Amino acid sequence: MSLHDFLQQPMFGLALSVIAYAIALRLNQQWKWLHPLFISSGLIIGFMLCAHIPYESYRLGGDFLVLLLGPATVALGIPIYKNARRIRSSLVAIMSGITIGSIAALLLSGVLVWSLGGTAELMVTMMPKSVTSPIALEISRKAGGIPELTAVLTVLTGLFGSMFGRSLLRLVGVRDDISIGVAMGTSSHGIGTARVIRDSELQGSISGFSMGAAAIITSLLFIPLYSWLH
Repeated sequence: MSLHDFLQQPMFGLALSVIAYAIALRLNQQWKWLHPLFISSGLIIGFMLCAHIPYESYRLGGDFLVLLLGPATVALGIPIYKNARRIRSSLVAIMSGITIGSIAALLLSGVLVWSLGGTAELMVTMMPKSVTSPIALEISRKAGGIPELTAVLTVLTGLFGSMFGRSLLRLVGVRDDISIGVAMGTSSHGIGTARVIRDSELQGSISGFSMGAAAIITSLLFIPLYSWLH
């Protein structure tokens, strides 16, 4: 099999992803603050640029990994179920934090783009970046934004939140499991949730619940925002 034929096989994208992630995990053992997804993405992009490999060749196998996002997201329901009693006992506080956080994420993103002279299209592209990717993409698409750019901003938001979110929360004195879970799930969606669940199942369950609730609240908030922007 020639190199060209191999690049057209789904196995190429799968193999490249697995190898890059394995390297990222080893590097993460030395530098804990670096998220493996951040490292592996950089390795894949760097390799493809240096080898002049088109994105379409990688996507043939990369799309197979997308199929795993569904089961992985559903799996977040397990810790939520296990900690359902704790969530119900603090439901008012949790929902208040999620609502305020969702409003702040939308407004701060919009104000930032507006203050830098950005267009309305760029504004609606950036505003849903804090919610989980499938919801963010649909909000951006329906509101007239640029879904591809929204995807990039959403992943970057999750990565930076995962790498620096907990340190920032500790810096300002936030150490309670529920508060950390709400903050991470509302601002850093699934990537942030995957990070906190490694340290605390309770934080992970609160973060997973917050991620889902923030997606619903943000979608509802975009209804009047869409009317105002257009």
